[in-house]
Formats: sequence, structure tokens, C-alpha cells
Amino acid sequence: MIMNNYIKKLGSDIVQKKVLFLCTQNSARSQMAEAILNDKGKDKFIAFSAGSQPADDINIYAKIVMKEMGIDISNYKPKSIEQFLNEEFDFVITLCDKAKNECPILPKDAIYVHWGITDPRDFKGNEEETVTHFKKIRNELNTRINLLIDLPVDKLDKATLRKRLDEIISK
Repeated sequence: MIMNNYIKKLGSDIVQKKVLFLCTQNSARSQMAEAILNDKGKDKFIAFSAGSQPADDINIYAKIVMKEMGIDISNYKPKSIEQFLNEEFDFVITLCDKAKNECPILPKDAIYVHWGITDPRDFKGNEEETVTHFKKIRNELNTRINLLIDLPVDKLDKATLRKRLDEIISK
């Protein structure tokens, strides 16, 4: 299994929660979310990302705005949801409506949440305006991920946790 190499015990009782971020192309939003959560939440979470129709490469503007944040995703590659079908996750977070509608049900009883975020590829503008738009998307992801990290995930039952994750959308 892909993830088993990444999972590590923290202390004696705490295990990182596994999160899968999904988008259609896995070239911007989901890659940024994966990188932010792995950077900021590394003591509590291990994040992955995938797409239902993966692009050939990561969007250049996603690379630029993440590097500005101090996170280098230049070596990241889009991945297909297919490679995660036999993996177990604690959370599956879709970031676009298409991925939400096309998302296969993964094994086990993951908590599924939809954080619909505008596809930055659809933005039309010059380079400076496009970078600004990607920063807005990155910052929105960063805010939501900070709220996720702050949740007492080990202390909440599944229904309450799902409700709290759904509430992050309105923050």
C-alpha cells in the first residue's frame, strides 16, 4: 500500500489521520491543500491528493504561490484517484463539484466532506491578476486547513466531526 510507508506513530497513542484531497485534474487546489496540510499539520495529519482526470503537470501559478508561502511543490506530480482505491482514509475532502460527483467511494468509513472552491484555472486575467487570484485560492485553503488542524479530531465522534468539517466552509 502506498501510504503505509508514510504513516508513523506519534508518541504512544496518537496516529496521524489520513486525508485525501480530490479535484478533477489534481494540478492546483488539491495539490496546494495536500502541501499545506503536510506542512502545517504534520503532527496530526498526513495528506495526499488525487484527481479523477489528472493533468500532465502541476499548474505553474500553484507552484509560484506555494513557493511564496515557503512550500515547494515543484516536484509534485498529479495523481489518479485510481491509485488510492484500496487505501483507507480518515477524511476525503473534495474541492470541486465535478470531483464530488465523480468521486468513487473509497474503502472503510472515511468522513466525506465537500469544500467547493473555485477552479483557479478558469480565471481570465493577465499574469499579475492570475497570481493574485491563485493567492486568494491558496489563502482560502490555508484558512480551512488551519481550522481542520485546530479540531480535536481524536475527541469528537464521527457525526460531530463531520458537522464541524462541514461548518468550515462557512468560515
